[in-house]
Amino acid sequence: MAINTNTTDKRIRNRPYLPALKQQKLALGWLLFALPLSIYANTEVAATRAVDAPEQLYPPLTTDVLPELASTGSYAVGVKTVTIVDPARFDPASQTMKARPLTLEIWYPATEDTTQQKTSYLNQSRSGARFALQAAALRDVPVRKGDKKYPLVVLSHGYTGYRTIMFYLGEHLASHGYIVAAIDHTDSTNAEIDMKTAPFAGFLSTLLNRSRDQQFVLEQLRHSPELTESQLDGAKAAVIGYSMGGFGALNTIGACYDFNAQTTAAFTGLKEPSQISALQKLLNSCAGGHYEKTQPDSSWQAAIAVAPWGGQHQLFSSTSLAALKVPVLYVAGDLDDISGYDGIRSLYQKTGSSNKYLLTYHNARHNIAPHPAPAKASANELDIGHYYEPAWSTRTLNEINKHFALAMFDCHLKKIQARCAYLDLPASPDQRPVDGKTPDTWRGFDPRYATGMSWLQKTAKP
Repeated sequence: MAINTNTTDKRIRNRPYLPALKQQKLALGWLLFALPLSIYANTEVAATRAVDAPEQLYPPLTTDVLPELASTGSYAVGVKTVTIVDPARFDPASQTMKARPLTLEIWYPATEDTTQQKTSYLNQSRSGARFALQAAALRDVPVRKGDKKYPLVVLSHGYTGYRTIMFYLGEHLASHGYIVAAIDHTDSTNAEIDMKTAPFAGFLSTLLNRSRDQQFVLEQLRHSPELTESQLDGAKAAVIGYSMGGFGALNTIGACYDFNAQTTAAFTGLKEPSQISALQKLLNSCAGGHYEKTQPDSSWQAAIAVAPWGGQHQLFSSTSLAALKVPVLYVAGDLDDISGYDGIRSLYQKTGSSNKYLLTYHNARHNIAPHPAPAKASANELDIGHYYEPAWSTRTLNEINKHFALAMFDCHLKKIQARCAYLDLPASPDQRPVDGKTPDTWRGFDPRYATGMSWLQKTAKP
């Protein structure tokens, strides 16, 4: 299903970054020629292997060992794939304003159809190995009508990735009464980037577009009721961003980028000062791509930043971080070798939101958000390294992520006060005896099954 927009559409009426980009166009005329040719190489990876029957990544497991809020909700889950088009996005490769298509996977509470088989998700690894994963959702069934409309959650993958890399969160949240839209970020997917010969081909596009894509999806779904059968509550939205998706998510909720000359040069390869200065101005946007308006869209009411990139390079304005008001849950591995744990913890410390949290997985690296590795990713490090955690079960990470995502959004989007208690936790769940007494574990976790984590929080008093 493709939804095309044109330049006169009311959905782009509040896009003040467009004039700013046009003003900079002459200054940016160098960009196409100054960046390494590999940046603009034709990088679509050919899918070379046949797709087998859908693989089940989540076999049955007793709920006794899972956190409480990881349990599937009462709604059947539907899913659809749609393509939306931003008609006027600056394209650094062509130095023009171009249409930017985005493919979305949308999960939603559904009207159950017992005659229909569950669908599957098709994608490919970084090396181009194609795979199919078994879904727990029904394809293209009607949205369930109810007394209340459903809040929106936007899912944003890293570099590289694909829209279903966190499908377990999409299905889970939809089963609890959310509409979830996961983005294939153009120029940043496994299918487009050849990680062997041109691994950074889409990185500049990622820096420029991650937050803009998130904001555009909110605007598009809010003003396109046909995509959700008029069941979306567009005034209540949250974003989950992983890695570069987290880099975008923080900007989307109001943390302005703060590239300096050194970081601009480092991530583009530029050496000419005038060129660096022009690109620096282009990169330093706020709130989904704005240059003057720094306040985020009021619909954003919560965010989860999983292993967000950028803090280790101080790419966010400290002033804007301190001014954030949207509740934020940071999730990190304390051995993150991509985003750096100290950088993530620094983002948490600088965040001024009245409600902020930091969940740390001890002895975890960066791969704390993707679904478990498909079998076809096991052949080489390039592929398995996109999923594998050496000290953690990916299934365990996924289940804990589901638990805290539901607690976060039920508390801050749906305003279910009882759910906020699942975010009011002691620092450790390990139950180490103190003076001969064993303390309680975290709310929602069974004894013995909450270890290897820690929690920081700052919460507003009710």
